[in-house]
Amino acid sequence: MALASGSGEKQLAILAGGCFWCTEAVFARVRGVLRVEPGYIGGKLSDSANYEAVCGGETGHAEAVRIQFDPAQLSYLDILRVFFATHDPTQLNRQGNDVGTQYRSAIFWCSEAQRDQAEHLLHELGSTGVFDDPIVTQLVPASEFHVAEAYHHDYFERNPGQGYCAYVIAPKLARFRQRFASLLRSE
Repeated sequence: MALASGSGEKQLAILAGGCFWCTEAVFARVRGVLRVEPGYIGGKLSDSANYEAVCGGETGHAEAVRIQFDPAQLSYLDILRVFFATHDPTQLNRQGNDVGTQYRSAIFWCSEAQRDQAEHLLHELGSTGVFDDPIVTQLVPASEFHVAEAYHHDYFERNPGQGYCAYVIAPKLARFRQRFASLLRSE
């Protein structure tokens, strides 16, 4: 999904925050995000990186998004702040009614600088009591990312009336727009 044309060097961020439909829908609206791809990461075998196998919970993959962004318009730290504000990082291996390791909260860092920034923010959020419960977000190096099947791409945009989209994603997007108005891209 091409969203904007940016200037300068592009960077990647890979995040797992529960259902990738939700995470993709949020980041598709962020200024400076050039592309968002849903997919699978962190699993054992490449040939098991498909929706049916991952949903079975046995492959070790997480539903995630790979975000290409322009650091001249959007910082990695801003991406992480949006990430922590748009899912519950205190739920172990779940997000709401979605249960299993495939729905875990994880940051798959792509550079030492990303790891350092994520560690710092995790420490800051944990020590300031922003969340009532401890943060369980994993911080792990990025591994092979497997792009999800085509029908998962732009899922919310193509299916806004579908039950999950209407009752889970749409309210999440409304909260996101309120809290991060300064990061919204122009429509």
